Amino acid sequence: MKEYQVIGLMSGTSLDGLDICLARFTEENDTWSFEILDAVCYEYNSDFQGTLRSLHQGTAYQLAEMHHQFSVMQAKYIQRFFEKQQGNHQAEIIVSHGQTIFHQPHQSFTTQIGCGATLSALTGKPVVSDLRTYDMALGGQGAPLVPFGEKYLFPEYSSFINIGGICNISIHDVKSIKAFDVCPGNTLLNLLSQQMGFPYDQHGEISRIGKVNPYLLKTLEAVPYYQKPFPKSLGTEHLLSDWMPHIDGINISIEDKLATVVEHIAKEISDSIQGQSKTLVTGGGAYNQYLIERIQHYSSSKIDVPSKEIIEFKEALIIGFLGLMRYLGRNNCLSTVTGAKRDNMGGAIYG
Repeated sequence: MKEYQVIGLMSGTSLDGLDICLARFTEENDTWSFEILDAVCYEYNSDFQGTLRSLHQGTAYQLAEMHHQFSVMQAKYIQRFFEKQQGNHQAEIIVSHGQTIFHQPHQSFTTQIGCGATLSALTGKPVVSDLRTYDMALGGQGAPLVPFGEKYLFPEYSSFINIGGICNISIHDVKSIKAFDVCPGNTLLNLLSQQMGFPYDQHGEISRIGKVNPYLLKTLEAVPYYQKPFPKSLGTEHLLSDWMPHIDGINISIEDKLATVVEHIAKEISDSIQGQSKTLVTGGGAYNQYLIERIQHYSSSKIDVPSKEIIEFKEALIIGFLGLMRYLGRNNCLSTVTGAKRDNMGGAIYG
């Protein structure tokens, strides 16, 4: 039996904050198990959120500057996390997903800011970062990465939905895994809520009182992304260019827009899990009770919302696991999921 303590860092497209998950991974007889020892989310302030949200339109200098500053911010939060531990747990490595600014698989490039070398130097720990680039160099989408971890850490489920800034799914059949980004998620819901002065639609209370607009719903369903073949993936820039103009361009209340976007997300998710008996739902959207109700309304699959710890930190947990595989010199990316030429071992190691 072998045990490893790993810190996984995740910062998603919804820009809520930096998730830090310290986990113990145990390997015994080729079977993996995990225990989350501690996990916390350090929220970004509104200015930092705004900088990240607009960075895709920034200058080359601003991008390079934030590539460094983001890792400095990560190191600051990790130091705070270590102080909270008071020496009770010792991580062997840190694994950073970074913050996605560009994701353009059709052009074979992706950009996650956060310098692994800087993070390693500031924390004194080995760091694994840049998890997606090698898969894209092999012709893959560089996404999704999470199904690899689901396969080994959550074998009791056959389908998984993560509702973050973007909704993604993985379906684990006996012979293969199918995974892709389904549709927009919290990014659009949060942007609409912010137009009303709220950071997000808590529990779906605003969208619940709105009315679904049939015209907008049909318009959203007609976005060309849904006709693309698998594998496929989305970046925040696609949500802002392909979905948001339709939402902004219609003269209805914010409540009705929210209700319509929730309905759209629920229908797309329910279509994607058709035929699955039990689905694990994680990510911040799992707290949107109205959205979960609408998904269950359309789907015959049992929607399982797990513990708060798993809802909030499943991605950071799995990022840590992926980095551990890279650190051990093992594959951590599935070609059947991403479309790459072969299974591969993504990530750069610093320190």
